[in-house]
Amino acid sequence: MARIFLKIALLATSFTATAVMAQRPAGYPRSYDQLIDEARAERQVRIYGNADRAELLPVVAAFRKRYPGITVLYADLGSTEMYRRFVTETRARKLSADLVWSSAMDLQVKLINDGFAQGYASPEKPALPPVSVWKNMGFGVTAEPIGIVYNKRLVPAAQVPRTHAALETWLRRNAAALTGRVTTFDPARSNVGYLYLTEDLAITRDTRSLLEAIAATKPVLSQTSEPMLRGVAEGRQAIAYNVIGSYALERARTDPRIGVAFLQDYTIVTSRIAFIAREAAHPAAAKLFLDFLLSREGQSLIAKRSLWPVRTDVSARRLPTAQARPIRVGPQLLVNLDRVKRQRFLRDWTAILATGAKTQ
Repeated sequence: MARIFLKIALLATSFTATAVMAQRPAGYPRSYDQLIDEARAERQVRIYGNADRAELLPVVAAFRKRYPGITVLYADLGSTEMYRRFVTETRARKLSADLVWSSAMDLQVKLINDGFAQGYASPEKPALPPVSVWKNMGFGVTAEPIGIVYNKRLVPAAQVPRTHAALETWLRRNAAALTGRVTTFDPARSNVGYLYLTEDLAITRDTRSLLEAIAATKPVLSQTSEPMLRGVAEGRQAIAYNVIGSYALERARTDPRIGVAFLQDYTIVTSRIAFIAREAAHPAAAKLFLDFLLSREGQSLIAKRSLWPVRTDVSARRLPTAQARPIRVGPQLLVNLDRVKRQRFLRDWTAILATGAKTQ
């Protein structure tokens, strides 16, 4: 057990504070005082997540100020690694995460559906959009749009597509010049890439025609966002499709070479889902941290960085309601994990890419 804890600690950042009296948030029931006492007795909370560590520094600092004496151990893991590690450790009855927080919405829902989560009626639930909570187990913490990223030198502002139909037209009109200059996720290697494309197809059948236009450019396929952002910034690619907007906007703040756009006919909005592990060693502390993430204070701190908060009562960037297509936190996400459905989709995807695509 100690050996496993050491491995996690090496991946984590530890935050502590001197013990002083913690007070329950305004509006919370008096019974919350007991939860605070239990969390302070546990002394720590262990989190597996894939939000960048820098995103959480101000959140953790504020959390420890409110609840001194509780240590936060945060392991920054890829979504697939997180899933496998959490399942393996839990089944082996080894010390694992108390709170699991991931952008892989379908994998999170699968874990909840498979019995790896425990229910919790968070006091913050009434302030959350109904689509962001499932069974009092899965809580969507963010609302992050999926957009396109383009190189400002290669794609003048007047030519930037503003709808999916305009993007398809632009790709077909410039197919020769864009050969090898378009990039997107590889759904065969990326869970989020697979999720985004299946959501596109669920929204409109015109997606297939758009994918054929992308395929005609011999696109560069990527497993993660970073190679796409870097390729567009350096001019090796002119445009990237289905990029996580929060990451792209954060990059664009310091890199004037790239622009970000959210297509106006519809923009998929994803959420990083958090749940408390069924076998959590520190369940009370996990509940406190989850509540803080969902609180106005926690959401306001998230909004100051690149992540977009799920709450609508905090000051933050957000899309027009008519444009946003949020992915509901719920069992429909399990459909995409069906092996037969996935294999059928990937066969179709491979056929569309018959001209051949590069990978990175």
